[in-house]
Amino acid sequence: MKPSESIIASPDDVLPSTTEAAAPSIPSRWADYYELTKPRMNFLVVITTMVGFYMAAAAGIDWLLLLHTLLGTALTAAGASVLNQYVERDIDKLMPRTMDRPVPAGRVAPIEALIYGVSLGLAGTAYLFVMVNALTALLGAITLGTYVLLYTPMKRWTTLNTVIGAVPGAIPPMMGFTAAQGALSAEALAVFGILFFWQMPHFLAIAILYKDDYAKGGLKMLPVVDPELSVTSRQILLYGVALIPATLAPVQLGMAGAMYFTAAVLLGFAFLTFGVSCATTRTRSDARKLFFASIVYLPVLLAAMMLDKQ
Repeated sequence: MKPSESIIASPDDVLPSTTEAAAPSIPSRWADYYELTKPRMNFLVVITTMVGFYMAAAAGIDWLLLLHTLLGTALTAAGASVLNQYVERDIDKLMPRTMDRPVPAGRVAPIEALIYGVSLGLAGTAYLFVMVNALTALLGAITLGTYVLLYTPMKRWTTLNTVIGAVPGAIPPMMGFTAAQGALSAEALAVFGILFFWQMPHFLAIAILYKDDYAKGGLKMLPVVDPELSVTSRQILLYGVALIPATLAPVQLGMAGAMYFTAAVLLGFAFLTFGVSCATTRTRSDARKLFFASIVYLPVLLAAMMLDKQ
């Protein structure tokens, strides 16, 4: 589960606090175990799950069911994050921004991380199965599996890893829908589409910012194998354009009304403007602006959807 260290459910936690402080303190063991779960990155996993649940709840919110859904989802996402760091521990040693993580830094043994990650993942999916429903638990298991077993290893093999990683990052709001409705609906797929298309320019901006780190780690992120950023720029534009009609699907499905439609169009073109600037200049400065625009864009869009729920 796909920033400042991002709150985004994304392939990587990014923009972490710098390790260049003059006198860094040694994290406690509890702090290391907490850090392994990438809490800031997984915050958006919980938020988008909640958005899906809210949009799916037709006759008022079952608060206890929502609590069970969020807790099970958070445990599953935490397990995926820990297992991701277990699998990538040797790579993390090579990259300045990740070498101080608990496992590569030697503060947590690999076997401890493995047991911890498996325990969290199993606990999360089992909790969803017992306290929510089987479909939501299945989606949680798919999210965990695709993130750890597909996206994580594919970062070493192919630039398509970003597309693959966007899938588990877009599933959590669907889990909110299935928790509330007990079925997979067109509305759930619409919100999945928004998260999927949004993640691509978001993560490509991150990959531009950290392409040197990714190269040191031997990861096949697109900007690493596309040093002129020509393909990367085209993909930023492609997904930025595709995001606009994707955000209008909730209106077509009767989920939201005119206020959301207006907000989606204005936000979409504003976000695309940052994408155009990044694709045109291909500079780190504009990539950083695109990144920050992306983390403003998504919560504002989702808030507009919830406020204008039909």
